[in-house]
Amino acid sequence: MRTFEDLPPGLTETFGPLTVSKDDILAFAREYDPQPFHVDEIAAKDSFIGTLIASGWHSCSLNMRLLADGLILDSSSMGSPGIEEVKWVKPVRPGDTLRSRMTVLESRISKSRPSLGLVRFHFDMLNQVDETALTQTNWVMFATRDAEPFEGEGRNVLAAAADGLPGSAPEREIPRISANPYFEDLVVGETEELGSYTFTPEDIIGFARQFDPQRFHVDAEAAKNSLFGALCASGWHTASVWMKQMIGHRDRIRAYALSRGERPARLGPSPGFSNLKWLKPVYAGDTITYRSSVTAKRASASRPGWGLVFHHNTGTNQNGEEVFAFDGMVFWERRA
Repeated sequence: MRTFEDLPPGLTETFGPLTVSKDDILAFAREYDPQPFHVDEIAAKDSFIGTLIASGWHSCSLNMRLLADGLILDSSSMGSPGIEEVKWVKPVRPGDTLRSRMTVLESRISKSRPSLGLVRFHFDMLNQVDETALTQTNWVMFATRDAEPFEGEGRNVLAAAADGLPGSAPEREIPRISANPYFEDLVVGETEELGSYTFTPEDIIGFARQFDPQRFHVDAEAAKNSLFGALCASGWHTASVWMKQMIGHRDRIRAYALSRGERPARLGPSPGFSNLKWLKPVYAGDTITYRSSVTAKRASASRPGWGLVFHHNTGTNQNGEEVFAFDGMVFWERRA
């Protein structure tokens, strides 16, 4: 089993391959991100890309699976506090064969937990012709070689272990977004509640078995002897459910607009995101409420008729604790 000491700065390895089928793309998108260019080949022809492509959150989850099989499942990994940045460089298409090239950027021992080390990675997920589909930079926690067995520390474990890493912005009180907003209608500082979702043990285990089969995500008994102390959701599951709630919210806006005889404003793809934080574990039975706030916007120079909207997103559990946050961006249709 590889520990913190086995992951020195400069280490580079490549994991994979993993081939993605059309059925894989459709199954993930139908559950978490049913935008037309992910679930409908005919509708995808009218999109920015022109063909069916995988959800960006699916691409992230696939990179997680490559990392899990190549390193994490045979290591002392204790999870990740978040993701610094992801860029979706090229779309993942049906039939693509993916590999993940890992580079260790830096490492250090936790200030508060000397038996725990923090390793900063950069990943380039490549397709079969060596095009970069995704880049990702993030920290992962690993036990040291001489670490004693860990006992569950509950909801504060991520903040306690990842001391010194950037935190999240405080939650803000901001007004609601209008009913059917086009790019021009969006006001910086507006927010919307997207919806709530309760994570069941079956959901947590089902997602993790496919994308992130670490023991604290797939085995309730084994999870008791991890830092988390109980079965908890993969961070990519938490993020994918954010997307699921966002699409549900957009569907409600679309239905409202159509009921009033209006044409709904369209959203395009996202170039990526940054500052993703898994602030507290999401345990079986937790109900997470997701919100999205507009932080900035600008007209697109490359795509007439579209603007680029920047947003800050959060997930809060039933105890009022923020468990998840990230900064994203998306193309948003302008008024004709």
